[in-house]
Amino acid sequence: MPTDTAAAPEATAPRSLLTRLLDGVERVGNKLPDPAILFLLLMVVVWIVSWALSGVRFDAIDPRTGSAIEVRNLLSGASLTGFMAAMVNTFVTFPPLGVVLVAMLGLGVAEHTGFISAALRAALVVTPRMLLTPALIAVGILSHVAVDAGYVLVIPLGGVIFYAAGRHPLAGIAAAFAGVSGGFSATFLVPSSLDPLLSGLSQAAAQLTDPSVVVNPLNNYFFTSASSLLIILVGWFLTDRVIEPRLRSVPVDGDPSQMPTLDPLTEGERRGLRWAVLAMAVVAALFVVTLLPETSPWRAPPGTPVLDGQSNLLVSQAPLMQSIVPLILVFFLVPGVVYGVASGSVKTHRDVVQGMAKSMSGMGYYIVMAFFCAQFIYAFGQSNLGALIAIEGANGLRALGLPLGVTLVGIVGLTAAVNLLIGSASAKWALIGAVMVPMLMELGVSPDLTQAAYRVGDSSSNIITPLMPYFPLIVVFCQRYVKSSGIGTLVALMLPFSVALLVSWTLFLLGFWALELPLGVGASYEYVPAR
Repeated sequence: MPTDTAAAPEATAPRSLLTRLLDGVERVGNKLPDPAILFLLLMVVVWIVSWALSGVRFDAIDPRTGSAIEVRNLLSGASLTGFMAAMVNTFVTFPPLGVVLVAMLGLGVAEHTGFISAALRAALVVTPRMLLTPALIAVGILSHVAVDAGYVLVIPLGGVIFYAAGRHPLAGIAAAFAGVSGGFSATFLVPSSLDPLLSGLSQAAAQLTDPSVVVNPLNNYFFTSASSLLIILVGWFLTDRVIEPRLRSVPVDGDPSQMPTLDPLTEGERRGLRWAVLAMAVVAALFVVTLLPETSPWRAPPGTPVLDGQSNLLVSQAPLMQSIVPLILVFFLVPGVVYGVASGSVKTHRDVVQGMAKSMSGMGYYIVMAFFCAQFIYAFGQSNLGALIAIEGANGLRALGLPLGVTLVGIVGLTAAVNLLIGSASAKWALIGAVMVPMLMELGVSPDLTQAAYRVGDSSSNIITPLMPYFPLIVVFCQRYVKSSGIGTLVALMLPFSVALLVSWTLFLLGFWALELPLGVGASYEYVPAR
């Protein structure tokens, strides 16, 4: 069983100023309405503000249309009827919803049969306790290759791993969240799908000034790869020295029957693990065999643009990259079922279905929050308020005429602030980049450096905004262990990570720039107009 340090209160321990400040943030945050109602209230606020600003003329030019930006009145008859007509489709096409539910089917079976618990207990026997945190953060960063899979796979496992190791599960969730989302722009060994997406937008913005500019999709690869080490070190220090000590006074009051333990493996569990690992190896081998042929259906269609040296399996158009979540389902379902049969925890097919149903029953609260979150994000996007804030902020930064180093810091800060309202990395960069890239090119700054500054700000504040689509899901993960967890709990957990990453990562970028270390493939710091 976990040691007392995971749950036992320490009422007599002195509490530092930082701890008291975070406690205050948690108390205030948890006094906010339920997340579902909060999204509803914010949507009403957006409606009212859009109505108030719909008649105002703005000079800012919308880069998407080339004309002055306009705020759309969401309280007009056409907007309200359009909102109602799109409501169901807005909900069912909400990107995180399908990702979460499909992945949870496989994870639910693996958890119900006991495969996850047994596998983690076996792994923890050979894993040094002190390396759990950096290993977890590194896996979170590596999960970026699989797009959003880290949110539904790595983060909940972070809580399970820490609890089974006798540590506070919320600290594990926080560390995993920091790696998956706080380090979203970092890459570890393999480029992420974000690289070509952002570079394409940077190139489009740069060509507004110079049509000859070509931006390499790996233009920030060296910087983002080096950033992985920074994120692991910062996250490791904060988790072990700040977050976990603060959580010692927070009791774990989740359902004990659902908690993993460190009991020795029984003979049946060992037998189940052996067969499950063998099943995983067979499935993985067969899968690899289907990937190898040049004509593999997993590869991108012929004619798809591919970088030099890049596999056509790893571009966004490839069926492989579009099937990450179903593959997670399969790679947990198969060993989960095999483990259950071999260990005796699965007697009939009904036990498998029960595992799926059990995982879905636990997602009810998240589904409710996802409905209201989807409607809010749709309304906010339709209003153009987010675009107005981003464009006006970028124009204001340009008007200040600050030194280059200060301007780079300003880009990081502006992005971090806008990120609290606009969750999509591509949407923010399409708006901010269209102003900042050409502006800094006029000062001799390359699009590569401007994009790197954007990526720092975009990642650092991901983990503290309740408007991030996966934020409600992380709250649900926390509630499995501490029932009173709310928005304030998660914000207080992640605020030290956000501030530390924002400061240290910005300094890291400035250090790269000062030392003229290469940012990435084909990247530069200076822009020299073509003659």
